[in-house]
Amino acid sequence: MKIICIGRNYASHISELNNERPDEPVIFLKPDTAILPKQFPFVIPEFSSDVHHEVEIVVRINKVGKYIDAKFAHKYYDEISVGIDFTARDVQQKLKDKGLPWEKAKAFDGSAVIGDFVPKNIFSSTESLTFGLTRNGETVQQGNTTQMLWKIDEIIAYVSQYFTLKTGDVIFTGTPQGVAKVNPGDVLEGFIEEKKLFRIAVK
Repeated sequence: MKIICIGRNYASHISELNNERPDEPVIFLKPDTAILPKQFPFVIPEFSSDVHHEVEIVVRINKVGKYIDAKFAHKYYDEISVGIDFTARDVQQKLKDKGLPWEKAKAFDGSAVIGDFVPKNIFSSTESLTFGLTRNGETVQQGNTTQMLWKIDEIIAYVSQYFTLKTGDVIFTGTPQGVAKVNPGDVLEGFIEEKKLFRIAVK
């Protein structure tokens, strides 16, 4: 399976990190070893002192597709969830300063939290979903898919120009503002609407 991630898909997040607004979706990948196993805590890696949470809507591909037209993209997924793209921000900044790829900061073991998947049809529309993250019971990130620069179907169509999408692949669709450092002892919970889809402890 592939873990495909979209960066800089919410204007509010672009602004908070003073990044340039892209003309097309920013794509990066994580290996399957990045997935944090269910019921496992997230352990802050020894090579970073500034790991940030980034909560995102996640979709799971349900059939093989290549060069998918956006108007048919909705047929390529029927389940969604919410997840965290953990980012070693200090490592990422050093790599960006040198013009190097981000993988060491984005794709390390345990850097991808994927919550429980639920059928997308339990919601009225994937284009207007409220989702968020709480830390120790306090909401720290909240967004709505209406705020996406590129909608889910547009992302699927765009990504499929470059990578054949296979059954079981997952796509992280970008994070809204509010990213921040996690600390040992934190408890993170992710929601779509009122549904809690993951709970993890940080160590």
